[in-house]
Amino acid sequence: MKIHFDTAKPTELAAIMRIEHTGFTPQEAASSAAMADRIRFYPDTFITAKTETNQIAGYIVGPAFDHRYLTDELYEKAVPNNPSDPYQTVLSLVVDPAFQQQGIASQLLNQLATVAISQDRKAITLTCLAKLVPFYERNGYKNEGVADSDHANETWFNMVKTLSQN
Repeated sequence: MKIHFDTAKPTELAAIMRIEHTGFTPQEAASSAAMADRIRFYPDTFITAKTETNQIAGYIVGPAFDHRYLTDELYEKAVPNNPSDPYQTVLSLVVDPAFQQQGIASQLLNQLATVAISQDRKAITLTCLAKLVPFYERNGYKNEGVADSDHANETWFNMVKTLSQN
């Protein structure tokens, strides 16, 4: 299947939220209002993967940030990306179950890395649950230990990928 990448549009919110709820528990998932803000405030770093028929197969989203590790506040309040922030974050990376196991999540990570490099970010940072640590490690991320986050009362791990500027 051929996938192409695009920026998220406000008209795609319902489809994005449907996918969000397949990847996260109700406690972990973003609200529709938070996701709408992310679409509005992160137009350059909210990337969708689409099929030949423009169906959203998955997406990745996160703001630029001035700290190495995510804070829980990032999940609650969206503000426009600051060009001088050294880090690119990932708040959500989700692929529709019908399109999983086809490399789309890794392609989305690569697309975000391309954007982050073009914006002179020095690393991409995210938190994930223990079951996803091996996936991120296969994609070049280093596990830097348990995060301070208590988002959804889960144990999260700080994952960081250093970017090489070409």
